[in-house]
Amino acid sequence: MKTYTAKPEEVEKNWILIDAEGLVVGRLASIIAMRLRGKHKPTFTPHVDCGDNVIVINADKVVLTGQKYYDKKYYHHTGFIGGIKERTARSILEGRFPERVVELAVKRMMPGGPLTRQQLRGLRVYAGSSHPHEAQQPSTLDVAALNPKNVKVG
Repeated sequence: MKTYTAKPEEVEKNWILIDAEGLVVGRLASIIAMRLRGKHKPTFTPHVDCGDNVIVINADKVVLTGQKYYDKKYYHHTGFIGGIKERTARSILEGRFPERVVELAVKRMMPGGPLTRQQLRGLRVYAGSSHPHEAQQPSTLDVAALNPKNVKVG
C-alpha cells in the first residue's frame, strides 16, 4: 500500500464560519489553526496547503481566562534603538482593531515558514457580526458545542 500525498490541484478548500462570541481565545485559536492547516482531513499532507478558509465573526467578544485580560502583554518593535513597545490584551480588545488578538493567537499556534504564511491568508477575522463572504456559502462550525471548556462561564 502506498502513502497518499495530496497535490495542490486536488485540494478542495471549504469555507467555515465561526462565531467567537464568549469563546476562550486559546482554545478557539487551536481549532482555527488545525482547520487552516488541514489536519482535520484524512488527506492531510504536511507540505501542501490543504486547509480550509476560516471566517471568524464577533472577534471583539472573545474571552481570556484568569487575569490574562489585564496582564497579558503583546510586544512589537518600532525598528529604532530601544523601540520596544507593549500593549495589554485589554487595550487591544477595547481599541481600534480587537480582531488582532485572535489573529496573533492563531499565527503563534502555527509553524513558521512560507507555507504557514500562505495558509494564514485563508483566515478572515471580523470584529462585528457581519462579513462580506456570503457568496462563498460558508458552513457554520459550533466551537462551543465541541467541548464545554471552550466557553467561559461566569
